[in-house]
Amino acid sequence: MRIRKLLLTGVTGMLAVAAGLYGIQSASAATYPNPGVVTGSTGAHDPSLIKRPTGGYLLATTGDGITLKTSGDRTAFADAGKAFPNGTSWASTYTGGSANLWAPDLSYRNGRYWLYYSASTFGSSRSAIFLATSTTGAAGSWTHVGKVIESTTSSGWNAIDPNLSVTTSGEWYLTFGSFWTGIKMVKLSSSTGLRADSTMYNIAERFTNSKSVEAPFIHYRNGYYYLFMSFDFCCQGASSTYRTMVARSTSITGPYKDRAGALTTAGGGTEILASHDSIHGPGHPAVMTDSDADVLIYHYYNSSGAARLGINLLSWSSSGWPTVY
Repeated sequence: MRIRKLLLTGVTGMLAVAAGLYGIQSASAATYPNPGVVTGSTGAHDPSLIKRPTGGYLLATTGDGITLKTSGDRTAFADAGKAFPNGTSWASTYTGGSANLWAPDLSYRNGRYWLYYSASTFGSSRSAIFLATSTTGAAGSWTHVGKVIESTTSSGWNAIDPNLSVTTSGEWYLTFGSFWTGIKMVKLSSSTGLRADSTMYNIAERFTNSKSVEAPFIHYRNGYYYLFMSFDFCCQGASSTYRTMVARSTSITGPYKDRAGALTTAGGGTEILASHDSIHGPGHPAVMTDSDADVLIYHYYNSSGAARLGINLLSWSSSGWPTVY
């Protein structure tokens, strides 16, 4: 989601058109591109964006009752209410009574919208991930399905930041996690969306910077499952050090390795986006395949400390590694 300048002809010329739309800066101006242009209601934290089967886009973000926004063109966004305007009493045990729900994960499968989201308090691993579904995706239309998984203060892992992934053979998995022993994965029932068995896979872990790895998102492309994730620290406004990393595996359950071959379970990850200029802490990544390109969705903080929606495009090298533009 950010671009500004590209030259030459042919394929590079097409990238130049995209650059004009998405605000990429020249290499001399910044290591990474700025976010692409978004307008309207652009405040967002932990965004998840999908293309609707009826046209346009639906965005969900962290907020009281889960904040919803819509867009017709992936540029102009408008407020669309709350997924749960009447509250979520079932989550109060984990939120300390707050209505604030975190890190929604949106998808559309089997004729329904699926929404995984987490309930917790900052710095605590007393957390849970819940599932709701809707036939329209509209505010107030979401039906509570149930609790998918929970963690306790002694679990050693944290049940937040969910992401639903479906393999090429149709198996459903939920990836999640934050700090502690890192990113985990469990198998789900494709009919109910709830947990299918007791197996838990270890996907990624760090041993530096307070073991700060979280916000996983898995994207399949050309024989690889790509694990996008965030390293370092979120939620500190313009002081945030969040950065976006990637690794890949031929199996959804791993092992995942970065571009240098380091295992994510040993702290590996290749950086593809980090703070630059007035863009602070770009992270909590999600990837959506659209008609024009693969799209990277994330949040960042501006210099005044406000969380904003970031959108860029991804290009892929001949060896299959992504670059943000």
